[in-house]
Amino acid sequence: MEENIQDNIQFQLTDELIEKVEILVAKQNDKELKALLSEYHHADIAEILDELNLDEAVYVIKLLDSETTSEILMELDEDIREKVLKNLSNKEIAEEIEELDTDDAADIIAELPENRQAEVISQIIDSEHREEIQELLAYDEDTAGGLMAKELVKVYETWTVAGCLRRIRGQAKDVTRVHSVYVVDRQGKLIGRLSLKDLIVSKSDQKIADIVKDNVAWVHVHDNVEDVAKVMAKYDLEAVPVINDHNMLVGRITVDDIIDVIREEADKDYQLAAGISQDVEADDSILKLTKARLPWLFIGMFGGLGAASIIEQFNDNMGNFVVLLSFVPLIQATAGNVGVQSSAIVVQGIANGTIDGKILKRLFKEFLLGVVNGIAISLVAILITHFVFGTPYIVSITISIALIAVIIMAALIGTFIPIFLDKRGIDPAVATGPFITTSNDVFGILIYFLIAKLILGI
Repeated sequence: MEENIQDNIQFQLTDELIEKVEILVAKQNDKELKALLSEYHHADIAEILDELNLDEAVYVIKLLDSETTSEILMELDEDIREKVLKNLSNKEIAEEIEELDTDDAADIIAELPENRQAEVISQIIDSEHREEIQELLAYDEDTAGGLMAKELVKVYETWTVAGCLRRIRGQAKDVTRVHSVYVVDRQGKLIGRLSLKDLIVSKSDQKIADIVKDNVAWVHVHDNVEDVAKVMAKYDLEAVPVINDHNMLVGRITVDDIIDVIREEADKDYQLAAGISQDVEADDSILKLTKARLPWLFIGMFGGLGAASIIEQFNDNMGNFVVLLSFVPLIQATAGNVGVQSSAIVVQGIANGTIDGKILKRLFKEFLLGVVNGIAISLVAILITHFVFGTPYIVSITISIALIAVIIMAALIGTFIPIFLDKRGIDPAVATGPFITTSNDVFGILIYFLIAKLILGI
């Protein structure tokens, strides 16, 4: 048994396995194909289908039972899933949705074209399941309501422990994982929660009201999903109940859904930091990738032209100090690196809620940090530029003073811009990439030559 578990954990997708599946599909050897795929977890099968062509993937989906394929669909790459769903009838999609929890079912339907959504929903046989999915679809996808599932275990405070256990058996069959038992009053308002341990160790005739824990953490249906993630992380929750405007319990959000949100947000922030303005993947079309990258490349280009124009202004007056041009890359690289470091720390702090919003205090701290780092780097720069490169001493001093000023400036810009964007409702991750680098390049060059003009008189 332990060996089988270990083998499953170490699943590796191989060319031989893909080829074997392709051959079985081509021969329509359904019996052997089912036997082969039955050895794998639904997430592994999804990984296999991602490597097949569309016709082969659809064939496998239609071959396997809906209980299995519904889970496979949720694990498929979104682009592949969209194509597979296009090749399934409304009834076939409805059969898949019947097997899914309401949150996953709503996600699948939301990916369908609007003209198909109503048709698929009408094919769902379970009326309660259908109504709950429709309720979830009414919420914004970036809110707790759009993320929650309706499946949960709910008991009333007036029940006894014995009665509660009997009723839980009936409710739990529809809940994939029972993390907590939620307690409500007669109106359905959330009062607290129970753990299964609380129920097991309590006396059968005890009232639920006597053992309920009323310090339950909860979220509101309209709370942003990032706020939900913070609540679950802060209180180390496996699941969190969701309430509406009337404090009524309407659903729950589990940690696996929050992990998906965190991963998607991290991917988005990483792309923004790299100067990619849309959610794209490596396999997307050249046109889609170009649209995502090109705007930031233009920003970088104009930033470079701005820096070039500044150099041009001082070019005629360089005289004996043309050596200053050799150190422009040093100024630009330092400014860019410091700005990205500062902005990355601030963006991370905003994301996990450790930035308290006091801009002046934060800027003053970055100013002091810039002074310390600037002095350290400038001392090394003086030694290297003067004694290794043979640069005139006055020029080395100029470069070092400019470095201190540029580092302070870059640290302040890298700190201020993310906080400013966040207060304006703009994702601060946009500040960590080309935006910060380009702005610091331009201002860095300007400061460099202004200091050179002041000291050297160019």
